[in-house]
Amino acid sequence: MRVGFGYDSHRLAEGRRLIMGGVEIPFEKGLAGHSDADVLCHAIIDAILGGLGLGDIGKHFPDSDPQWKDARSLDLLKYTVDLAANKGYTVMWVDSTVIAERPKLADHIERMKEALGSTGMQKELISIKAKTNEGMGFTGRGEGIAAYAVCLLKSG
Repeated sequence: MRVGFGYDSHRLAEGRRLIMGGVEIPFEKGLAGHSDADVLCHAIIDAILGGLGLGDIGKHFPDSDPQWKDARSLDLLKYTVDLAANKGYTVMWVDSTVIAERPKLADHIERMKEALGSTGMQKELISIKAKTNEGMGFTGRGEGIAAYAVCLLKSG
C-alpha cells in the first residue's frame, strides 16, 4: 500500500468555463490555466503521482509544452490512473476537498464522481467534499479555487 497527497489552486478569470472534476459548472468565471485548470483533477493527479514517487503534475504535463494547451484534465487523470496500473498499482480510494467561496458545488458532486469514475477509478471509491473558507484568504475573497486530495494505492 502507498499513500499520496495532492494540492492545486488556480485563479478565477473572466472568459473561461469552470471545469471541476471533469464537469462544467455554471458560473460567471472559470479557472485560469494552461489546460482546463480543473483543480480537483489536478490535486488527484498529484496525489497519485506522489504515491508512486513520480513527482508532480508539472513534471508530467508541463505548461511549457504546447501539447497540453487547453487539455482536458480528465484525460490527464486517465493517463495518470493508467500510469499507476502500468507500475502495478490500483487507485483504491480518493478523498478530496475543494475550497471555493462560490459557486456552491454540492449539487454537482455526484456528476463529478461519475466523470472521475470514467478514468478507471471506481466512483464508489471517490469522496468529494466542498468547503468555503469563511471569507478568508484568496479562496474566501473569490480570487481562486483550491483542492486537496489524498489517495490510497494498492500494488498487485
